[in-house]
Amino acid sequence: MKILLIEDEPGLVSVVVRGLTELGFEISVAADGLTGLDMALKHRFDLIILDLMLPGMNGIAVCKEIRSQNTQVGILMLTALGTTENIVTGLDAGADDYLVKPFKFTELEARIRSLSRRLSGTQKPGSKLALAGLEIDLESKTARRNGKAIALTATEYRLLEYFMTNQNKVLSRIEILENVWDIDFNMGTNVVDVYINYLRKKIDNGYPVKLIHTVFGMGYIFKEEKPDDV
Repeated sequence: MKILLIEDEPGLVSVVVRGLTELGFEISVAADGLTGLDMALKHRFDLIILDLMLPGMNGIAVCKEIRSQNTQVGILMLTALGTTENIVTGLDAGADDYLVKPFKFTELEARIRSLSRRLSGTQKPGSKLALAGLEIDLESKTARRNGKAIALTATEYRLLEYFMTNQNKVLSRIEILENVWDIDFNMGTNVVDVYINYLRKKIDNGYPVKLIHTVFGMGYIFKEEKPDDV
């Protein structure tokens, strides 16, 4: 597995490089955003570990640029700020996961294993899921409703795919966190609710048939519900 680490703290770089090398990973390092972006676009990596605060070009800008040209590479964002706003900003830029500094190396290792499992998961080519005019293509990872394309971030797409593969089931916030992000989040954040609202605006607003429903005290359910069903 080839990993690009874009990080400007020498001490952290040393620990991460030593630890990941011992685990058998091939590590390349960039100490600023511009160099990291150049390396990410010129070479093939399986995973990019990207710090939020970088000299030259910040991690959000780097992440957006990488994502505009490469939708497949995994991106793990490192941030010293663990607020919901900062987490969502990183995920919206195209990151697949985040890790708050300071962290233990075992936490980083767990996130990398998690992302590796998620990114290596394959779907049957051409397979699709559909409900009430909403359709997602599991190969191209795109979504449409009534033929109209819906622009989704990587996180929004994973959330929608999880809902569509679990139609008519009540899903708790913990289940959603474990399956969409594939790791335990700090339950003090409201990341799930934030992304549910994002998704509702994109797939439900303007359509008479709503698909995402709150089950108070339990979580959410994804099902077709016409106005007279309410």
